[in-house]
Amino acid sequence: MTDADGVWLYAVTSAADLGEDLGELTGVAGEPVRTVVSGDLAAVVGSVPLAVFGDEPLRRNLEDLTWLEATARAHDAVVSAVAGRGAAVPLRLAVVFLDDDRVRGMLDERRAAFESALALIRGRTEWGVKAYGDRAALTAAVAEAELAGSERAGSGTAYLLRRRAQLSARETVERDAAERADRIHERLVRQAAAGRRQPLTDPVLDGRRDWMVLNGTYLVDDDRADEFAAVVEDLGKQFPGIRLELTGPWPPYSFAGAEREAR
Repeated sequence: MTDADGVWLYAVTSAADLGEDLGELTGVAGEPVRTVVSGDLAAVVGSVPLAVFGDEPLRRNLEDLTWLEATARAHDAVVSAVAGRGAAVPLRLAVVFLDDDRVRGMLDERRAAFESALALIRGRTEWGVKAYGDRAALTAAVAEAELAGSERAGSGTAYLLRRRAQLSARETVERDAAERADRIHERLVRQAAAGRRQPLTDPVLDGRRDWMVLNGTYLVDDDRADEFAAVVEDLGKQFPGIRLELTGPWPPYSFAGAEREAR
């Protein structure tokens, strides 16, 4: 490391879990990844040139989507490799310190928060569940539910009842979708150690035209991952007009509270 280098942070973990040899793991600048240790905590870091990763050049580079995607992939590859060895608090993209001493100071200052975060995520992994609504199918399902149990004295009456239910369902489809998303999220939270609702993704950003109604992340015990997936599948069958998409496993970015404080 030179005066022209900064220290890019990838994750914080237990020094005992990590071990000493990181093999040939490389980071966002192609640099060999190393550790900065303070007590029983280890920060996984890399020395990166400030000409590229300093404040001003980094701000410009983050606006380059090609550069951003490649850097994010390299960052996540290191985080995933570290998480594969044991509990690890992942640092979000672009956390850079000027030198190792400042990293050690951060570990000392936030020791309690990091230890608490590591205790929460140990033996657990993050899973994502997105719910997408089909307006036509959801409208039909709500209308059928409203008609269930109603008596049909004649074909004319039945037709009027059905049309009224369909019109009502069209007017309330947004609310109905939100209610279903709430119920799905509540059920998944009960199945997980922790759960959070994230902002809904703008279709323009992910290139999809689907109507997203839930973007949830859930911290799941590793030995209950199959059970969690089965619950997601079952919920997908319980709510006509709602399609569930399970993704993961991921490093627990959504539950790294200590990381947010450290930034």
